[in-house]
Amino acid sequence: MAILGSLIKGAIDLKDKLTPDANPVEEQKKVLYQLLETAKDTSFGKHYNFKEILTHVDIRTAFAEAVPYHDYDKMNVEWWSKLHKGEKNVTWPGSPSYFALSSGTTGKTSKRIPVTDEMIEAIRAAGIQQVTALANFDLEADFYEKEIMMLGSSTDLQERDGHLEGEISGISASNIPFWFKGYYKPGEDIAKIDNWDDRVKTIAENAKTWDIGALSGIPSWMELMMQEVIEHHGVATIHDIWPNLQVYTSGGVAFQPYEKSFNKHLARPITVIDTYLASEGFIAFQQGPETDAMKLVTDNGIYFEFVPFKPEYINPDGSLTQDAPVVMLEDVELDQDYALIMSTVSGAWRYLIGDTIEFTDIEKAEIKITGRTKFFLNVVGSQLSVNKMNTAIGEIEEEYDVEIPEFTLAAVRIDEEFHHHWYLGTTADLNDKEVAQKLDEALKDANKNYKVARSKALKGVKVTTIDPTLFHDWNEHNKKKGGQVKMERVMDEDKFSVWETFVKERS
Repeated sequence: MAILGSLIKGAIDLKDKLTPDANPVEEQKKVLYQLLETAKDTSFGKHYNFKEILTHVDIRTAFAEAVPYHDYDKMNVEWWSKLHKGEKNVTWPGSPSYFALSSGTTGKTSKRIPVTDEMIEAIRAAGIQQVTALANFDLEADFYEKEIMMLGSSTDLQERDGHLEGEISGISASNIPFWFKGYYKPGEDIAKIDNWDDRVKTIAENAKTWDIGALSGIPSWMELMMQEVIEHHGVATIHDIWPNLQVYTSGGVAFQPYEKSFNKHLARPITVIDTYLASEGFIAFQQGPETDAMKLVTDNGIYFEFVPFKPEYINPDGSLTQDAPVVMLEDVELDQDYALIMSTVSGAWRYLIGDTIEFTDIEKAEIKITGRTKFFLNVVGSQLSVNKMNTAIGEIEEEYDVEIPEFTLAAVRIDEEFHHHWYLGTTADLNDKEVAQKLDEALKDANKNYKVARSKALKGVKVTTIDPTLFHDWNEHNKKKGGQVKMERVMDEDKFSVWETFVKERS
């Protein structure tokens, strides 16, 4: 009998039962007050007069009226760059212990996002909330005695100007609580291996020595790791190596496009739990099996605002217009895409993280990630979000019984007329013209704006199917392999031209 597992499961169940029902709106009011109070004497706080904002009855409205929207470039040029020159108390008291490096999916160079000790604690606390929520998934007691494979970036952080730098998954893994280290795999030594291929090879070599019950990481790279382990040991599925694998904690991107190809590596279904950890903080996690939506972490170091994601509020580079209206948590609506705005204990203020979300349950503050502001395809009024793209690709997978884990597209001019050119990653032998027609029909059914665009400026759809490994090769070619790297779903014409040349050279 799993005695330790039963004790842990019992403690989690009890904590879940004793935790009072939350009021996300009231929690958010409290978080904003704490943020402003703590940062009022920083350079940023003085510049935007946080002390005066705190005197208002409605500090949320006063805050929104006083402080402009910031994206990374604006925040970094005007404020965070001062931290690199040794200044303190810039946007948060003191100096950050870490900087999270994030090139994201569109950046040419790494962003350097401050991560304070308060943020490390907030991420840890949100992680504990997520563990507590496991009580809702009806897992067997022995699950709580198994090890967890966390496939993130290297934990070999680089020292620079008195702080440490690395990707957020590596920073988080290097700060795991002492009591968790016995469960954490691949362990500190392997996690420090900087080269992705070497790290995965070492994981494969050691895989049989571990009793893995859960996986955690971005789907595309988790698939490659499982494939390496399976091939190294000459077995059929990952369950032949880790028979007690029960849970996969996904994160960073929507799991839907990867589901079919991911499941091919398994002998039986496992529980998939979505999480939303970004370089800027632990944003949301899935609370139970009845939904695949995630609950915003509304009580822990991050204050959220929401901007309706409409073309008139979005600049060509994906940033927001300063006159874009903001919506507070209690006023959001279902079936509406919002650009997510955050203010945090790392000193980000009214910060456009670059993701779009929609609410599935307003009272519980549950959301789904729908895409990226820069991946919103609206060159000719088609208004396609990544969520709509994922849904259409899912229909193609079902129609042809194939796996399409990766894709990218652009609005391109063919004979001076706009077309959407899709590259679909699949090993199946498909008729590209036929798939293009099916994809076009699926998008027309799902999106009225797309249907209107197809009757006017958007003249056609082109599909090119390629080997899925080319998407990974592209990321590696751009020095973005492993860890938290995500494939860009939408490209502009110039980058798409470079992509097409790359594909032709590698095919």
